[in-house]
Amino acid sequence: MSDMNSRQFKALHRGRGAQVWIYLGKLLRMFVYQSDWKVLPMAALIAGLVGMVIRKKMFLNMEGTIMGSFALVCVCIWNGCFNSIQVICRERDVVKREHRSGMHISSYIFSHMLYQALLCLMQTGVTLYVTKLTGVRYDLATPLFTQWFIVDLGISMFLIVYASDMLSLWVSSLARTTTTAMTIMPFVLIFQLVFSGGMLTLPGWTKPLTHFTISNPGLKVIAAQADTNNRPFVTISDMIGKMKDSEIGGTVTLGQALDLLQDKDNPTVAELRAVKIGSAFTVGEAWDALEQSETFVKLKEEPVLTDLTVGDLAAAVASSGLIEENRDQLINAETTVGEAVDWLATNPDIQAGRAASYTFSTKLGNIIDMIGESDVKAFLEEKAAAASYKPDYEATEGNVVDYWLHLVAFILAFALLSTITLEFIDKDKR
Repeated sequence: MSDMNSRQFKALHRGRGAQVWIYLGKLLRMFVYQSDWKVLPMAALIAGLVGMVIRKKMFLNMEGTIMGSFALVCVCIWNGCFNSIQVICRERDVVKREHRSGMHISSYIFSHMLYQALLCLMQTGVTLYVTKLTGVRYDLATPLFTQWFIVDLGISMFLIVYASDMLSLWVSSLARTTTTAMTIMPFVLIFQLVFSGGMLTLPGWTKPLTHFTISNPGLKVIAAQADTNNRPFVTISDMIGKMKDSEIGGTVTLGQALDLLQDKDNPTVAELRAVKIGSAFTVGEAWDALEQSETFVKLKEEPVLTDLTVGDLAAAVASSGLIEENRDQLINAETTVGEAVDWLATNPDIQAGRAASYTFSTKLGNIIDMIGESDVKAFLEEKAAAASYKPDYEATEGNVVDYWLHLVAFILAFALLSTITLEFIDKDKR
């Protein structure tokens, strides 16, 4: 009878599915009784520290958003890597013994996948909740798939944490001791962060390595969801404020200045030449402005002919009624910078003085104020944002789904590698 019960017991637990639930129950008990739950408060602490750093920039400008995206990726990778780095190597002898007794490695790994997925989901929730409490403005971003951006972002962060978790699970299956695993882990983290391809400029020959990092699609997906490309570029504004007291100057000839302003092949000069100057006005507005001019008042006493002054001439014009009759007549005096420069360049007097040199010295702030600080900042920020544009960060559903699939591929690949590695556990020489 006892032999029959023993055979029934073995039959019940010989299937792969049954073994999955047995090991999952074991892992859940370890979560409670062996203090594996401590990863959750640690995740909250890390999220709080990072949230306080990125809260005033994330989603508010381009530079802050890319920095914040990278910081969140670092948090996710850190949490995922330290979830599972010791889970297999610390019980390697047990795994070897149970494998020889009929345990399926695939069931063992799949139970870890289920348990780690649950753990990663809880860590993602904790990270999002704590960073929101610290002031990160998730409400400034637009969701692509659900009604709430924080849910869309949560999916991405979960996949990053989970992929990192599976990477560490594979390292844990390779390492024979916890000491070896913890020695390998810093190198894995450094590789992930250095070769993310986002924050550090990499030599050309190293760029293919970014395809083997979780951080690369992780950074891209968060930056894309945060709509990084369309955030304002504010470093230029800060730089202008710091440089306004800088002295600039030099010696230039009139000819050099004219030649520069006539260089139509230069995009910047061409844009400047197209700027319109002057404005349309009426005859009445011009006459009123003339009479109110201090210079004209002084000229009124100047003789034009014998017994005829400028004031007499002006009075005669006014009394003739010509001004009142044509008061609303529009005079268009609008031109462009280019037209004005070309007129000056053809003026014989100006041409005769091309060799004249002028030495000038001024503060950059004076030039900026003359042009208009807001216009200068807007122009430079627009150019800087265009130069910083990256198609990888475009906020499209196609981009995000592609990065999600990339992360899922990492998860499945590392799980498969862990399974294959542990299938050879019986060959350990210990």
